[in-house]
Amino acid sequence: MSNCTLRWIGDQALSVEFENEISIQVNQKVRSLRHALERKALPGVGELVPTYRALMIHYDPLRADLDALTAAIDDATAHPDTDELPKAIVTEIPVLYEGEYALDLEEIARLENRTVEDIIRIHSQSDYYVYMLGFSPGHPYTARFENPFSFKRRSEPRVRIPGGSIVVQLALSDIIPFDQPCGWNIIGTTPILACDYRRENPFLLQAGQWIRHVPIDRAEFLDIRRQVELGEYRCRQYERGKQ
Repeated sequence: MSNCTLRWIGDQALSVEFENEISIQVNQKVRSLRHALERKALPGVGELVPTYRALMIHYDPLRADLDALTAAIDDATAHPDTDELPKAIVTEIPVLYEGEYALDLEEIARLENRTVEDIIRIHSQSDYYVYMLGFSPGHPYTARFENPFSFKRRSEPRVRIPGGSIVVQLALSDIIPFDQPCGWNIIGTTPILACDYRRENPFLLQAGQWIRHVPIDRAEFLDIRRQVELGEYRCRQYERGKQ
């Protein structure tokens, strides 16, 4: 295989692994392979699950032609076509950086030797790339590519943090979809649901999209949360570079 490794996961899945690093260049290879396989629509091939540096391919062992599948993987990885990927869409995520909704914001500012206002500005003035969804349904792992923070995870993770929390480390930032354990620092909270089972497609974001955090005040937070509860709120979206 060209620049990738195949790992068979039992008899119903195959992992195609690229370079062992977190970068947009490697992740684009993952997305390009996924897109190529989706277009081929090989019989017996099911869900395609992208991660930072690998694509998990689920298949029906009674229907899938594994020789055809590996040949398709070889062709797609030898001739990746990132120009054919879907357009980069930015979704604006409203965030309240305040009080009990931003438990670690002051500590983050201390760690970075900056003001709280500086930290909010750094976090909210970059587009973040969605590498993948994982850990819990709809949970996006995102990153910016400039001005990273210097701190990593907390020394002691919290057993439970609220759904909607925006958590950070280094240049990474995640939206926590449900109450769950987490060892990252809470910089703010969004009233938006990253996973909402009332929708036909419950996940707000998909791998390969982008997000931008938009600071809001407490009154706006409560108003948006009410709209979300009623199923009336829609995040602003636009093609990247065409805001």
